[in-house]
Amino acid sequence: MIDSAPFKIKADDIEIRRIRDKVMGFPWRDMPDVEGWSQGTSKTYLEELCDYWVEEYDWRTHEAALNRFDQFVTPVDDIDIHYLHERGSGDKAVPLLLSHGWPGSFAEFSKIVEPLAHPERFGGDVADAFDVIAPSLPGFGFSGRPARPIGPRKMADLFNRLMTENLGYAAYLAQGGDWGGAISSWLGFEHSAACKAIHINILTMRHPDGPQTDREHAWAEQFDRDQILQDGYRTQQATRPQTLGYAMMDSPVGTAAWVIEKFHAWSDLRNDDIESAHSKDSLLTNIMIYLITGTFITASWIYYGRREEGGRIFSPQGHRVEVPTAAALFPSEMLAWPPRTYVERLYNVTHWSEMPRGGHFAAMEVPELLVDDIVSFARTVRGKLIQSMEN
Repeated sequence: MIDSAPFKIKADDIEIRRIRDKVMGFPWRDMPDVEGWSQGTSKTYLEELCDYWVEEYDWRTHEAALNRFDQFVTPVDDIDIHYLHERGSGDKAVPLLLSHGWPGSFAEFSKIVEPLAHPERFGGDVADAFDVIAPSLPGFGFSGRPARPIGPRKMADLFNRLMTENLGYAAYLAQGGDWGGAISSWLGFEHSAACKAIHINILTMRHPDGPQTDREHAWAEQFDRDQILQDGYRTQQATRPQTLGYAMMDSPVGTAAWVIEKFHAWSDLRNDDIESAHSKDSLLTNIMIYLITGTFITASWIYYGRREEGGRIFSPQGHRVEVPTAAALFPSEMLAWPPRTYVERLYNVTHWSEMPRGGHFAAMEVPELLVDDIVSFARTVRGKLIQSMEN
């Protein structure tokens, strides 16, 4: 195994004051007031959030809450990878790698780490415990940045090495949404010697032969229509992330606007109210992680990296992920799932759950549902995984 150094988050006081001063000095009077969220982030809501940011939000409280988890930094391929590591209860805890996405951070898992690692504390069975490992993606948050953009395929390689070489796990499960879903998919596809099963709550990959049935064609056509107003940020970050980065590095309000637009558009909201799914504190803590680490630009690189890696296709020959795969379908996921027939040409689907509520940020929005589904799926593969760990 490769040594890891203990890590605690400790933002610089000067940087916290600089961010606050920037928020206080934003020229709201020059911003047009467009109705609601129709053209992007609502000015009314963003101004309210920024008032709270300046007057009430306390980064140190949330920093301390994150620091209650054991965290470490370890080198993988010359990149320092930051990760949370909560060892599970009992003597049969199995390793579970949680991968976040954009515009998230490792903090989005804070509600599910303890229920997964210590189920007996939440009315569950200690036999379902996991060793939970939740890294910051390379270029995100407290991890180091790659020398140039890399995509989810390369990140999967780095995370497999983190799990096997640095942490010494012979076998593990992987879970993820957003980019974490793509990373988990690549882990199952290219690293099945150690990654024995995956659980995903997003479908980012595509089959080279495209849709086949009438239902699949209908899904593909509707998907393209749904994405027309979503493609702007994705195209910018996949082609010219540096240009966008100059503005974001100097504007906490701009960063907040760019990020919370997605939390509003992609979450399962009641009455179009972002706070029916996310509190001001959780939104701001996630934004602050980008700001205090200066990683807005390098986090956006993953879009550029995927384009260079070849996009969404595993294999031009149509090979699929053969490890057991769980699909958790949340109704407000912005990348609408195709029919199961399509998914099964990409994955060995052994667990399919259509959820009653929730959206893109499932670990934050409906943590209990996500935990229950991970546990339920893991019970079907846990015996073989433990056997792989012991051999």
